[in-house]
Amino acid sequence: MTARIAILGAGPSGLAQLRAFETARRSGSKIPQIDCYEKQSDWGGMWNYTWRTGLDAYGEPVHGSMYRYLWSNGPKECLEFADYSFEEHFGRPIPSYPPREVLHDYIMGRVKQSGVRDYIRFNTSVQWVSYSEEDKTFTVTVKDLKKDELYSKEYDYVVVATGHFSTPNVPYFEGFEHFPGRILHAHDFRDACEFKGKNLLLVGSSYSAEDIATQCYKYGAKSITISYRSAALGFDWPENFSERPLLTKVEGKTAHFVDGSTCEVDAIILCTGYQHHFPFLPDELRLETNNRMYPGSLYKGVFFESNPKLIYLGMQDQYYTFNMFDAQAWYARDVMLGRIKLPDSNAMAADIKKWRERESALSDAMDEVDFQAAYVRDLLGETDYPTLDVEGVAEIFKQWLRDKQKDILGYRNLRYRSTITGTLSPAHHTPWMQAMDDSLEAFLSDKPEVSQSKAS
Repeated sequence: MTARIAILGAGPSGLAQLRAFETARRSGSKIPQIDCYEKQSDWGGMWNYTWRTGLDAYGEPVHGSMYRYLWSNGPKECLEFADYSFEEHFGRPIPSYPPREVLHDYIMGRVKQSGVRDYIRFNTSVQWVSYSEEDKTFTVTVKDLKKDELYSKEYDYVVVATGHFSTPNVPYFEGFEHFPGRILHAHDFRDACEFKGKNLLLVGSSYSAEDIATQCYKYGAKSITISYRSAALGFDWPENFSERPLLTKVEGKTAHFVDGSTCEVDAIILCTGYQHHFPFLPDELRLETNNRMYPGSLYKGVFFESNPKLIYLGMQDQYYTFNMFDAQAWYARDVMLGRIKLPDSNAMAADIKKWRERESALSDAMDEVDFQAAYVRDLLGETDYPTLDVEGVAEIFKQWLRDKQKDILGYRNLRYRSTITGTLSPAHHTPWMQAMDDSLEAFLSDKPEVSQSKAS
């Protein structure tokens, strides 16, 4: 009997899984019956921009956290697919830091070429997944959002590719209920122009805080204060930036911090991270983890330890992204096709323990890059995925970390060499701080922008 596989989500992880199977089919292998369920109306996952926040047109929680004017905050050379370069897609080299629309176009280019769209059921949200120990099968119940109808199907494997950057972690601080300005989570941030001329407080010292802060500065915020829990970001900020220890309360528009200092703010953005949230899974199937380089209970960072027929993709804290999802998807495919045999439960537990102990010894971001490089290399070593220079990518990541520390507002103007084609990217026609138009057309144009930011 042909195996049946459900893939939950058609973002980068789910699309990687689809493409892994389609690659095997095109090389002559018989592949399982595959259904991919996607609650959005199109593929791309988080890379689909929507103006909506809160709930979508069908009452489902909005998945997307993307905002206008978002540019890649890491070199494109670090996320390039081994079998589909940026140069191949665009027909020429492009700069190292593209905006969201350009990255979305690149991701879509590979899957369009692969012909995997027919596997996907759009506007279909997963409501519940259960597992029968007796039949050794999963029952997946979904809702056709357009028809407003529920239906269920049985599967031998379930691949959870729903991501973990869509359910915000929203803490409470004393006085929020009386704050006269806007309070929002980064998940609901859409347009930096909203905060032009305002004093802005960002709570959190994550990548989203760093990126939203610099973007709001670029588009005219009056001042920006970043409140951190454990350590300041420590960049060489412009003069109207400040970093403070953790917020304790707000009184009117006055924000109070744990060191006794205060400042006046007009709006507050909570850059406080996301939850791994799987409301469609029962307790015995649900991954429970915080944001870790190696989540517990996942063998190879993929297979749910207590039921390895349940597969989670892309659940790690990430440096590597698209190409790591490929590595996971190719390995998971080969297990589902019977090409790789999983070890017994004791061996899986021992392997998870080994990786977790190695993770606990990491001391800084450079160590984390090396750790994730080793993880990706471990997965690729057992599959037929095209050659990827994992170490070369790691070196670009490390250079990026150094470059960002030197110039938080200017690092996106730098160039890196593709590990796939060997081509050094060209400089963008307009420095990032002056590049106000994030459209694909403007980015690929040969003409510099004439508009200038307030900080130029």
